[in-house]
Amino acid sequence: MSTSTLRIALIYPELLGTYGDGGNAIVLAARARWHGLPAEVTEIRAGDPVPAGCDAYLFGGGEDEPQALAAAGMRGGGLTAAVHEGAVVLAVCAGLQIVGTSFPGTDGQLHDGVGLVDLTTAPGSPRSVGDLVVAPGPGLGLPLLYGYENHGGRTTLGAGLAPLGDVRRGVGNGTALRTDGVWAEVGHGLVVGTYLHGPVLAQNPTLADRLLRHLVPALPPLAVDQPPVRAAEEASRELREARARQTGEH
Repeated sequence: MSTSTLRIALIYPELLGTYGDGGNAIVLAARARWHGLPAEVTEIRAGDPVPAGCDAYLFGGGEDEPQALAAAGMRGGGLTAAVHEGAVVLAVCAGLQIVGTSFPGTDGQLHDGVGLVDLTTAPGSPRSVGDLVVAPGPGLGLPLLYGYENHGGRTTLGAGLAPLGDVRRGVGNGTALRTDGVWAEVGHGLVVGTYLHGPVLAQNPTLADRLLRHLVPALPPLAVDQPPVRAAEEASRELREARARQTGEH
């Protein structure tokens, strides 16, 4: 962070907001404040360049044509420079595809991504719809991540690029490796991509704190106790864990 206030940019929500992923910005800002860190959310509207001066950039799922428009807008902004300087990116579903080098459009033609990381997406069949459970990489210090997926892409990571984690239930990236998303340090920044909707940070607040810790390594403990929120988080997690046990995916 280059200022005392955490600056969170929600990118093109009218194009990449089909599945409510804009809620990730609300959650990240709330978690930051509960840790005693001032935070503000700025919506970057379609047609506006992406500024280079934010600490976190969040974007989510969208249909094929809006996805192509969003990618074109991002390529002309300051996203790449911001990441190399230390910003965090959370890219969900269509967003995951956009941070790579190419993704398919409605007619099967390939569109250029932003090229933050070396991944490509091709059309796949059948469409991946349903619960998604991901076991994060062992070095990330995160528990199982829960959510749902709804996409037709098959995403392949370049050599040496690490996924967010292994798929315990669902499809995720859709390759034989049975992985989901990407976790990549780019310059001084961090790019995290996933097919987990939910919104993913609402379902998995430990992931929100992990992103904050990249920006503030000495992340203060939660400064404000929120018993109702904690109870809701625990109840939601217990429900998902019980469902995973019932299907043998735990």
